[in-house]
Amino acid sequence: MLVRAVIVTLCLLTGAVVVARASKNEVVPPRESLATFPLTIGPWQGQRLPKFDDKITAVLGVDEYVNAAYYTPGQSGVGLYIGYYQSQREGDTMHSPLNCLPGAGWLPVKQERITIPVTDTKGPRQIEINNVVIEKGLDRQVVMYWYQSHGRVVASEYWGKIYLVTDAVRYARTDGALVRVVVPIRAGDPGADAAAQKTAIDFTKTLFSQLDRYLPS
Repeated sequence: MLVRAVIVTLCLLTGAVVVARASKNEVVPPRESLATFPLTIGPWQGQRLPKFDDKITAVLGVDEYVNAAYYTPGQSGVGLYIGYYQSQREGDTMHSPLNCLPGAGWLPVKQERITIPVTDTKGPRQIEINNVVIEKGLDRQVVMYWYQSHGRVVASEYWGKIYLVTDAVRYARTDGALVRVVVPIRAGDPGADAAAQKTAIDFTKTLFSQLDRYLPS
């Protein structure tokens, strides 16, 4: 009984320490505001898309976001969305695009994870991201997305939640972002799927080097 009492007491003390650590005020490293996110990224030229209405912003729960379209000669246009959350303690958390797309009429017809080479301030590395083909009527799109926080890129929503908890305990931080790249697939072209995916990968590789300034490690 004494041993059990000691174990229970140690567990309670450990739990109290963990809760106290996870409840500390968050101190996010300095970063640039997404309002200054560049509209020129390598050969890509962009333009801001209309802001979401207040109801959509409230549902997303983001503190800042980028919603823009980028173009380059000889390739399809690319849609970029970055939703940044400074804190996810109060219920405003990142959601998988796969949970939202059906509500807008889009159905996933292909889902996989792919690994692509990127370069940032840490140097060259490989990241794993989600690659999804969605369809609505005759329209089709390639969607690539991932979750990014504290220098870490995660494809899995479940692992993202696990890291959210562990980082809250270890670093007293729950900031993070969802990054999504969308490329339309040209109808009637047998090679359109591969071309759209190549465009999405090319853009992602160019984009990635910009993210450190806005999504702190």
